[in-house]
Amino acid sequence: MTIQKRLRYMALILVFISFSHAKTLTAEYEVGFGILGQIGTAKAVLKQEKTSYTIDIRLASTGLAKTLSRGRTERHLSSGHLENEIMVADRYEVIRSDSSSKVVKRYEIDHKQKKVFKTYQKFKKGKLVSQEKSILDFYAKDDLLTLYFNLNTLLKDKTTRHSYAFKAVGAERQGGRISLIIPEKNELPEYQKTVGKNALWYATAIIHQKIFSSKEGELMLAIGQNGITQKAVLKDVILFGDIRATRVR
Repeated sequence: MTIQKRLRYMALILVFISFSHAKTLTAEYEVGFGILGQIGTAKAVLKQEKTSYTIDIRLASTGLAKTLSRGRTERHLSSGHLENEIMVADRYEVIRSDSSSKVVKRYEIDHKQKKVFKTYQKFKKGKLVSQEKSILDFYAKDDLLTLYFNLNTLLKDKTTRHSYAFKAVGAERQGGRISLIIPEKNELPEYQKTVGKNALWYATAIIHQKIFSSKEGELMLAIGQNGITQKAVLKDVILFGDIRATRVR
């Protein structure tokens, strides 16, 4: 697994941050990978007005990972409107770049037609070298960011064992499928050992992709005050350890 792909999964961890309905809220994280130690940082910012919102997550590689990935950075942007205090995505954008190239994925969600229009662009040394346009084969009101930022409001019971199924724009490799599992009480010691003891509630998010040794990309989450993820862990092979994101501010 290359450093570039490991850094990409930094983003998968950080989109599993759910905020309550504060008007402006920020959270900063350090991301570590097994024996390599810290490989990146991330900052998430949520802003809400009366009828609209924006979410901005920025990730950057650090140290050895920065050198090996040629200064890899990643940015996720979501904007849209509010319906009954729930965020509904109208536009989602993912920008990945390093010292010589950039990839941009833009999604426009047409809620009237119930269609999602995707534009994929690739740049080399600042010049556009390819562009593709398509329509996703599924529709969703959420993108990856809004889904998880809405969880703290959507899930009324966070202590009873239950499995939830969702769809989100940005997860087209798995047909938009995202799952969330609230653990049973007898499973809590394992969560506390892995992601900390001081969470208000715990969950496992499944993105239905094979990532490292995890069959479907399973993320263990510890959620704290205001619905903010305090720590997230993506299980990896024993030899290298886990990818973990820990809130530092």
